Amino acid sequence: MPDSVPGHAPAPSGTPAPPAGGRPRLRQPFPLAAFHPRLLDSLRDYNRALFFKDLAAGLTVGVVALPLAMAFAIASGMPPQAGLFTAIIAGFLIAALGGSPVQIGGPAGAFIVIVYGIVARYGVANLLIATILAGGLLFAMGLFRLGTLIRFIPVAIVIGFTNGIAVLIMVSQIADFLGLQTGKLPGNFLSQMRVLGRALPTVSWPTVALAVSSLVVVAGWSRLALLAGKRWRPVSTIVANPASPPDAHGRLGRALAMVPGTVIALVLATAANGLLHLPVETIGTRFGGIPQGLPPFALPQLSWQLVQQLVAPTLTIALLGAIESLLCARVADSLIDDRHDPNQELMAQGIANIVTPFFGGLPATGTIARTVTNVRSGGRTPVAGMIHAATLMLIMLAAAPLASAIPLATLAAILLYVAWNMGEWHMFGLTHLKRYSNNYRIILLGTFVLTVVFDLTVAVQVGLVLACLFFIYRMAALTQIEAIAPAALPPAANGKPLPAGEVAAYHMTGALFFGAVNKVEALIDPRDRTQPVPAVLILDVGKLVALDTTGLDTLDALRKTLARRGGTLVICAAAAQVMSLMRRAGFLERMGTANYCDTLAAACDRAGVLLAERAERPAAG
Repeated sequence: MPDSVPGHAPAPSGTPAPPAGGRPRLRQPFPLAAFHPRLLDSLRDYNRALFFKDLAAGLTVGVVALPLAMAFAIASGMPPQAGLFTAIIAGFLIAALGGSPVQIGGPAGAFIVIVYGIVARYGVANLLIATILAGGLLFAMGLFRLGTLIRFIPVAIVIGFTNGIAVLIMVSQIADFLGLQTGKLPGNFLSQMRVLGRALPTVSWPTVALAVSSLVVVAGWSRLALLAGKRWRPVSTIVANPASPPDAHGRLGRALAMVPGTVIALVLATAANGLLHLPVETIGTRFGGIPQGLPPFALPQLSWQLVQQLVAPTLTIALLGAIESLLCARVADSLIDDRHDPNQELMAQGIANIVTPFFGGLPATGTIARTVTNVRSGGRTPVAGMIHAATLMLIMLAAAPLASAIPLATLAAILLYVAWNMGEWHMFGLTHLKRYSNNYRIILLGTFVLTVVFDLTVAVQVGLVLACLFFIYRMAALTQIEAIAPAALPPAANGKPLPAGEVAAYHMTGALFFGAVNKVEALIDPRDRTQPVPAVLILDVGKLVALDTTGLDTLDALRKTLARRGGTLVICAAAAQVMSLMRRAGFLERMGTANYCDTLAAACDRAGVLLAERAERPAAG
């Protein structure tokens, strides 16, 4: 569990205390995380002022989430109500049970291409089952304290697949943005491009005009609102002082800018479509409208054979959900100077993804844009996220019939804007790429291309393999074995210097692991019988920070090779981890405990003794 944050009570430990007066319980080898939602800590010091801040933030985020939830669902190949159900149910559960005080959960843009591909290949029913299985996996990851492992995924992989997903979202919205008659698009990028290319002659210019206008409003609303506010002067000010300048504080502009551009574009486009009866496709013409209320609880059919088929999509949903959620929580921490509980966050997300599919919902995760909006609107506790879910529920109950007139071109424009903001495009510029190593560039560009051309799972797998290989190479390069000059060796116990031809000594630094054992193997080649072998070989491992089993096996092979040729291996100054492994594996006994020394000087004394014993053998014979 992370350290407690000032002002919040520490979460209870996941390991139970020993019973009073009884024998202490054995420590669990894998202690489980305690289920302790952040909401419990927030409610202890909750007051009226915090409630009104959370209320304002929850209402604002609820309005922001409305068009996004519908747009994400439609782009994923699902009806718009699926996005609303997800935002309501998962948004409430993630806020109420999560480990971050301000994170907002719901459908996310990163899931669009994943969900679309799963629906195209496996069908909607199997998507729901895969989401339930992914939820169980996420809960298990949090329960077994695996939340911190997500931080080990390199930044280059995250940026690469995030930008790749953004490109795929943009491509998926071209048809609705241009009004193309494509039918249902295939899930593969190259196939999508071929279908879109063949459908270009069917472009609808009224749809294009509406989509471009919507995109301009979405992208430029905040600047336009601030500009209008600075130029506007209240009537009372003009009457009192006609020469007064415009309102320099821009209070009106800031108030207008608080209304999201996505909502303004949605309202204006829907009104224009209703008044002008534009020949554009709407939610009503494609989906038949949105129901006023949640659907009944439905249990999908599940079988072991089906579970085996859905392993790949389940892992993809769980991996992406964990990465997105914990990345979002870290962004939230930086905004409010807090620290989230990654394991509790994964457990909450797991529960949300288990429950939501029973109501026809999509995979859910933490969402950065809505979380940032929540913080900037004053939200400071999970209550704001719960109010955001309640706001969406009220809007759906009261205004669901109006959603039928929403143009799909406007939702496509909103998604294009969201996708553009998802990507860190500056990282792909030549100026930035030149600053990083070749390894970083290969991982970044490779993950990006594989995400676009193939899929996220392949991209992350290849990216992790490349990252591991590059890391192994760098660690192996840091492992050095340097010969110690005979003159630099301490003398033996009798005060005489050790003979250079019979004693060889080396300093080892770095880590002796499977990627660096070739450097030990190069000391003596067992195949070269003509190679001179020292009578005593000393390895000073005082600066060896880590040793793995493969490295230990290599040391044992070196010991055996020396023994076959009449030599002896002496090791000195091992660190705690190195010493522990040598002892547990029985290596010290095989080498001879007398041949391990605490210091290099003691090792030289031992070498002198071994040389003396070696000199006495012919005489004794």
